[in-house]
Amino acid sequence: MAQDKIDFSKSDGLVPCIVQDESTNKILMLGFMNEDAYVKTLEEKKVTFFSRSKKRLWTKGETSGNFLWLSEILVDCDQDTLLIKARPAGPVCHTGADTCFGERNNQWNLNSLEAIIKDRKANPVKGSYTTSLFDAGINKVAQKVGEEAVELLIEAKDDNKELFLNEAADLMYHYLVLLTEKGYALEDVLAILQKRHK
Repeated sequence: MAQDKIDFSKSDGLVPCIVQDESTNKILMLGFMNEDAYVKTLEEKKVTFFSRSKKRLWTKGETSGNFLWLSEILVDCDQDTLLIKARPAGPVCHTGADTCFGERNNQWNLNSLEAIIKDRKANPVKGSYTTSLFDAGINKVAQKVGEEAVELLIEAKDDNKELFLNEAADLMYHYLVLLTEKGYALEDVLAILQKRHK
């Protein structure tokens, strides 16, 4: 995003920044940026604000370690407000709450699971089943997807809801592991499905 498209002139050099969790879409907080905070955020990929009380740049998490890792910045139609999509490294509010609005930010979805799987790929954990799959290689990962698909089909013929849903969950998990092992993401598959939807 081009810095010259942001109008920093309307409010004494500051623009309001709404911060949203990129995975859950929860609004986490509101802060303000000046041009220097904007540039630093882009350079370091950690969301940085201009603190109106401290009169200086302030990187969220600089004391607590609960950084907001930048994913994307969008500018509104008037070019004087930013929407920042980020990955929080912990509770966002100084009170220890998940958000500055008192909401919990724990929505579990496929993106949450995919993030854990990607983290296991990047940061192997001894004793982790996911790590062991990645260590075994693509053939083992692909084989597990096939096995889980067959087990789901077998359970589909019966009327045991618990077994069927557990096998469906197993298949979904192993499918995400396979995507990660191949270097792809769920969003890549969703993009193809979106193109097909007419």
